[in-house]
Amino acid sequence: MSIWGVRCLTQKFIRQAYILANRRLLGPVPQRSPPAYAPLRPAHSSLYQMVKKRTLEARTKLQANKYPNHQACVAKPATSPPPEEYEAVAEASSMPTYANAQFQAPSQSEPLFKVGFADVKSVCSAKDVLKSDSAKLSTSQPVLDSCKPTNACEEFKRKRKETTCQPCNEDGTAPGGSGGGDEECEGRMKDLRLKCLLGALAALLAGGLLAWFMTRDTDDSEARKAQEEEEERKRRLVAGLATSPPSSDLPKHVPYLIIGGGTAAFSAFRAIKSNDATAKVLMISNEFRKPYMRPPLSKELWYTPNPNEDPIKDYRFKQWTGSERSLFFEPDEFFVDPEDLDDSANGGIAVAQGFAVKKVDAQKRIATLNDGYEISYDECLIATGCAPKNLTMLRDAPPSVLEKVMVYRTPDDFDRLRKLASEKRSITIVGNGFIGSELACSLAHYSRENNGGKVYQVFQENANMSKVLPNYLSRWTMAKMEAQGVCVIPNASIRSAVRDETNLKLELNNGMTLMSDVVVVCVGCTPNTELAAPSGLEVDRSLGGFVVNAELEARRNLYVAGDASCFFDPLLGRRRVEHHDHSVVSGRLAGENMTGAKKPYQHQSMFWSDLGPEIGYEGIGLVDSSLPTVGVFALPSDNAKRVDQLSDSSDPEIPTTTNTSQTTKSDATGSTDGVTCDPDEAANYGKGVIFYLKNDKIVGILLWNLFNRIGLARTIINQNKKYDDLNEVAKLFEIHA
Repeated sequence: MSIWGVRCLTQKFIRQAYILANRRLLGPVPQRSPPAYAPLRPAHSSLYQMVKKRTLEARTKLQANKYPNHQACVAKPATSPPPEEYEAVAEASSMPTYANAQFQAPSQSEPLFKVGFADVKSVCSAKDVLKSDSAKLSTSQPVLDSCKPTNACEEFKRKRKETTCQPCNEDGTAPGGSGGGDEECEGRMKDLRLKCLLGALAALLAGGLLAWFMTRDTDDSEARKAQEEEEERKRRLVAGLATSPPSSDLPKHVPYLIIGGGTAAFSAFRAIKSNDATAKVLMISNEFRKPYMRPPLSKELWYTPNPNEDPIKDYRFKQWTGSERSLFFEPDEFFVDPEDLDDSANGGIAVAQGFAVKKVDAQKRIATLNDGYEISYDECLIATGCAPKNLTMLRDAPPSVLEKVMVYRTPDDFDRLRKLASEKRSITIVGNGFIGSELACSLAHYSRENNGGKVYQVFQENANMSKVLPNYLSRWTMAKMEAQGVCVIPNASIRSAVRDETNLKLELNNGMTLMSDVVVVCVGCTPNTELAAPSGLEVDRSLGGFVVNAELEARRNLYVAGDASCFFDPLLGRRRVEHHDHSVVSGRLAGENMTGAKKPYQHQSMFWSDLGPEIGYEGIGLVDSSLPTVGVFALPSDNAKRVDQLSDSSDPEIPTTTNTSQTTKSDATGSTDGVTCDPDEAANYGKGVIFYLKNDKIVGILLWNLFNRIGLARTIINQNKKYDDLNEVAKLFEIHA
């Protein structure tokens, strides 16, 4: 029997039980109301009843004579009607037919005839049987007379009396003369309903047991589930995940409160701890990990040899310099448990993981968590960072399609994508920015090393990194990425996504169709400013982010740092930067100001990117391809060595030797002024420097395959002056060294 059959059977039992429990036993048939024309013809009605009665008596006698062995108790026919009947008919015929005459319907209390059993020898009426003294059932000896106690008429009436609530007399007693009839009838009805209810419950119980027996899993699914949970717990422990305490265990007051658990937040803690040795810092993070850095998620982690652990223990990776480090800033032993922070004599930092702040009252200095728990503070920093964007078409797609769509931001995303790549799945990356281009190169390298699946990159622009690099250099970079194994599809966007059994069918606006196992959306991010409206903080309408002053203050004793801050640059105007270096420096400055330094933010942050082993670049200032650019390139050299940009280092000294070089100019539209831009001429763009100009002043510098020279570039931008010959400026970077 299937589950559907069990369900139907159970519903049938419940329906029958409901019918039995709510059945109403009918009493005597109510007297019918007379028809509208009855008062006008009482005589005809009486005559009709008399004729009908005699016809039925004659028919009954005829059946009894024709079938003597049928044993039917037949009503004894009357030989002649009583005189009163004739008188009633005569009176009725002589009465005038008035419209308002009162009609008296014949009595329906007694039936005109009764059905029963008759004997072949004698015919007795049912009334005689009921009045007979011998109508009592004898249990000692059988009775041969069928019209005596053993007839069906008496048995039928007896059964009917047991199941029918007889109407009470005027004095409230039962019709038979004995009191308590109503109580007895009600008692029987309650018993009947109770039995029906118990039967329904028994049927439900039996059906449930039967369904459980037929649907129970006889294999070791529970054991497998427990094993999977244990493996997941071990994996989370290895990855640095931890369980947060309840909000009631968090401190009610802390001297320093940091909202966010990223790079800017941890950099602020280091600055606070360096200026206040016993500082107690509480960090509230909506992630379930300790603070970690994000750049290696799209770069170095994919080039690290694949260990046996899954995930990689502590997410350790090798930097370009050859040294090894973890993705996390500090091990778990470095942090203090939130519930022990008040009792810590030497202070420290505690991370409350899995919490979010919904409001900050800058006037009362109170932060309110999502569950309503309030924490007061002396100094507070907002470092909520950014959230990755998604395409509207994919975000509103059906759940079956969303299972194959992901964004890339956290170590969990790295674990999922790495597992898919190891299973030789085809991957489509949407976007040509930093994360999209870096991830495409990294996945192509990983796929080539492990015989993986195809890697596609789809974007609407003309070439890779088109918003940062000049047009000629962007197209040259795209050719290099194709040489590494990335299938680049420029000038295209996803028009529709349909899920089949295993893959996603992507229809592009250029007519192409891609079959992909997963789609990774890398189209930028938006600052997390949900706190602004309930907290009364200002958000920049064009750039986004919390608006802060030169000291990174949004309100008194309330600071903002990192990707979520919109600050004023004295040289370049109001800006919002989404780079690792900006998070480190702005977080450090905010931490110093929280301890009383009150310094302005004047730092020109840098960024870097690696597109495989052949392309690496660093930039500083306003690096925008829409600005006019001047590029100076030299032949490639093996002397260029990359440095670790994840650690703080002092600016290098300005070199003194210079060499001649080739200059490439580009305006805002991307023209090259006669310079050859064939991507096959790799030597033309092997190493060089690109200057970004605004009002003939250098506002941005990009070092192409040049490393350890970012300090010099920062110095040139801070000078804020015009240069007649940029070739002479390029010589300072030793592009031929």
